[in-house]
Amino acid sequence: MKITVVGTGYVGLVTGTCFAETGNDVVCVDIDANKVAKLSNGQITIYEPGLEKLFERNLKEERLHFTTNLADGIKHGEVIFLALPTPPGEDGSADLSYILRVADEMGKLISDYKVIVDKSTVPVGTAEKVQATVAKHCKHPFDVVSNPEFLREGVAVDDFMKPDRVVIGTRSERARKVMGDLFAPFVRQGNPILFMDEKSAELTKYAANSFLATKISFMNEIAILCEKLGADVDMVRRGVGSDDRIGKRFLFPGIGYGGSCFPKDVQALVKSSEDADYAFKILTAVMDVNERQKLFLMPKINAWFKDELKGKHFALWGLAFKPNTDDIREAPALYMIDALRAAGATVTVFDPEAMANVKRLIGDKVTYASNQYECLANADALVIATEWSVFRTPDFDKIGASLKNKLIFDGRNLFDVSRMAELGFHYESVGRAAATN
Repeated sequence: MKITVVGTGYVGLVTGTCFAETGNDVVCVDIDANKVAKLSNGQITIYEPGLEKLFERNLKEERLHFTTNLADGIKHGEVIFLALPTPPGEDGSADLSYILRVADEMGKLISDYKVIVDKSTVPVGTAEKVQATVAKHCKHPFDVVSNPEFLREGVAVDDFMKPDRVVIGTRSERARKVMGDLFAPFVRQGNPILFMDEKSAELTKYAANSFLATKISFMNEIAILCEKLGADVDMVRRGVGSDDRIGKRFLFPGIGYGGSCFPKDVQALVKSSEDADYAFKILTAVMDVNERQKLFLMPKINAWFKDELKGKHFALWGLAFKPNTDDIREAPALYMIDALRAAGATVTVFDPEAMANVKRLIGDKVTYASNQYECLANADALVIATEWSVFRTPDFDKIGASLKNKLIFDGRNLFDVSRMAELGFHYESVGRAAATN
């Protein structure tokens, strides 16, 4: 099948590459000429495990192409995926200007039947808006479909190639047949393709992400209660997660969620609820808890140093909002850096993938180390903000010898408390008793 993907960001590039991997002829369109040139020359523009190999193979076998020419892309694709940014506006609503601008242009370019697919996360009613915008100029038949993505950064290739479900919102039998045929190779093991109306599909994505964000914030509240009552959040998490009605995933406490999806999607669903004259109180609380949680470690750090951080130097491990990505959008580490610097401290950072993105964002406000141990030199304490695997079993002797104090503030609960006490560290984490040296 001939596929066009408009937008080569995270979702667009994964979508285009994975469709090409199953034999489709894919053209990806982007207005950024520099990015298109890099991609056309085999230079991948995001970090995502497993994606580069597929990208290189399909580029070489000429199933994957890149262009800045929207007209060529529209002419090529039987199915046109819109994978465009929907950033939050000042009021929390999703900004649809990128999508509607492309929809307006598409209406002038369509010359035969097309299936136009909203792949971006969009508010309820967006399919209707895209339909109306295209129809202003288009005299040819087309259908607008909602097909929300459920890609987890770090495992997005597996999520796309072996989805636990595919959600397709359309009331058109013609579009349903096209989309069913397109996704059939991805659900051969029997996972469902769920057909529904467009509004239900749009709401499904927001509901799913908001529910997962709620689980995270709930456990972060439990973690605070554990510290106040003398309980251990790891024990509570295991007890709760063993209930198959709840499940084990998204119950790990920490310094909050970040990324491109959860913060934006929760905020957008709250705004959509307000527009529908409904106060979604649970999600308002979820946002409040997450905002507070980003700086959960700061009171612990201030207490240890008696509110005298001026002149102190901190090592910080982890910048990406989660491991196995270079995405720093809403990353808790950035909030920690701001708080430490505002208190007069300096910071040296290390992350396996995200340092270039952080440097583009904040420049030389921090020092960038070439590895996790260089990061520790002359630091008064180590702060851990992202749970990269490389941080899970470090050389504790080297850590202790490098730091001025055997002092760790861990926002991701990577280490066993009793072992840290045995090793002579003062170790503070989330929802557990401190280890004291």
